[in-house]
Amino acid sequence: MKSVDSSMQTATDLDSGPSRKMGSNRVGVTTSGVVAQLRRRILEGEFAYEERLPAERNLAEEFGVSRGTIRSVLQILEEQHLVTRQVGSGTYVSHKETTNQQEISKLTSPVEMNEVRIAVEPQMVRLAIANASSQDLEELRNALRLCEDCGGDPEKFARADTAFHMALAHCSRNKLLYWLYERISEVRQNSQWRTMKAKLLTPDRINFYNSQHRALYEAIAARDTPEATKLIKQHLFGVHDDLLETD
Repeated sequence: MKSVDSSMQTATDLDSGPSRKMGSNRVGVTTSGVVAQLRRRILEGEFAYEERLPAERNLAEEFGVSRGTIRSVLQILEEQHLVTRQVGSGTYVSHKETTNQQEISKLTSPVEMNEVRIAVEPQMVRLAIANASSQDLEELRNALRLCEDCGGDPEKFARADTAFHMALAHCSRNKLLYWLYERISEVRQNSQWRTMKAKLLTPDRINFYNSQHRALYEAIAARDTPEATKLIKQHLFGVHDDLLETD
């Protein structure tokens, strides 16, 4: 990650910006986890177009991470064209969602979303094995722990599951693939998915999905491409069957 200009750091330290409590929705303290949460809040309109984000120190306190991590997060968001950083002023939302993007996200069903995942994620896993650094794998493992620590709560698991798969996308080190997976994840915010989630994510299914996540992580960490590819396909086709059964 590139370091942020010291003058920007000083300016954002002095300006606390708008204050919002985020701790209650926190799903993790890794870089990818914080990126996923802030990205979701921007896309959902909690931080509106051209609105200034809270200062680095406020974000660091809310997420329980260092200010260096927050600077890395803001750099990633800037590279994704979601924010712009202005020296001496702060960080502002630059994302302005188009009507077509909103409509597609709202109209896509959970089954359609999973069909796209089946097409995309096996290649995402292959790239993750080829490109992920040890730090990337550590963040993936931390996201896995969040899934395993959800206690069977469907809301907690849904947020942690999104963070796990976004961390996997980050492991691919492919910016376009990461952007594409963000669009896939947006479908999880629509009313169809929220309705389905309550029926689909039973404690037994959550435990089973977590066992699959654990096996997948171990195969990726071992750089075992055939095994990891097989596991992600089994997981996604299983989810597909569960969605059809639940619908």
